Amino acid sequence: MKIGFVGLGIMGESMAENIVKKHDDKVYVYDHKPAKIEKLASFGAVPCGSEMEVAQNADVFITMVPRSEHSRAIYTLIQPAMGPGKTCIDMSTIDPSVSVEISEMIKKTGAEFIDAPVVKSKAAAIAGKLGIYVGGSEAAYEAMRPILLYMGENVIRLGENGKGLVMKICHNALVSQIQNGVNETSTLAAANGIDMLTYAKAISYGGAGNWYLDSKKDNLAREDYTTAFSVENEHKDVHICLDLAKECGVKMPGEENAARVYDKALEMGLAKEDFCATIKVVRGE
Repeated sequence: MKIGFVGLGIMGESMAENIVKKHDDKVYVYDHKPAKIEKLASFGAVPCGSEMEVAQNADVFITMVPRSEHSRAIYTLIQPAMGPGKTCIDMSTIDPSVSVEISEMIKKTGAEFIDAPVVKSKAAAIAGKLGIYVGGSEAAYEAMRPILLYMGENVIRLGENGKGLVMKICHNALVSQIQNGVNETSTLAAANGIDMLTYAKAISYGGAGNWYLDSKKDNLAREDYTTAFSVENEHKDVHICLDLAKECGVKMPGEENAARVYDKALEMGLAKEDFCATIKVVRGE
């Protein structure tokens, strides 16, 4: 079974690298940045010059791109190369409704389609220990599960097409609210002479302990905002969440507040920094 992978960004390059190293057949790769393709080729991937070249050669076509418009454009382009016996896996975090549209388009060719967005960090992508949320048929999920396990250790099917993305959006929305709580309370602690690492240690003793703080405390203490997941990407996810909530008639005042923080972060020019840089909004820097 030949695999294709398009989108070799911060997460995608490590996900693709794991596939190349673990899969016993050819892996075709493409990215709009030639250096990214060359890096994966050095691990044994087959370099391609376009998304269509990947799609024409692969039995399983995987994408990991930033936004809804990117996924829609790629799948519209490669639709003629799809057909019975092929499967598409979009691992991007995009609007669930757009993903459902794409799934319907691809399925008309006879190919299968699942959405499989990921959670956790760059370190988890490198280690092949991502969490993966899947939306699609049970049959497609079972067929693709071995490939997903090249990249992740926790893989769960949430339902039909689009449901993996619904769960991813819920996950990232919750992270944004936990993050805002960390930003506000750590800033209050600092105003009273309690440094970030002492604050984090004390938080870990009680019920407020959380993975976000555990993973980011050292960076926050150093004021190191090197990007693992950008402000602009989480800003996108927060607003996808609010759009989805509006469609469903669900009120989310906490997420509305997180959105205001992210909107301000973009105004402050923090778009390309790591999303933990939102603490600057609370600090008024």
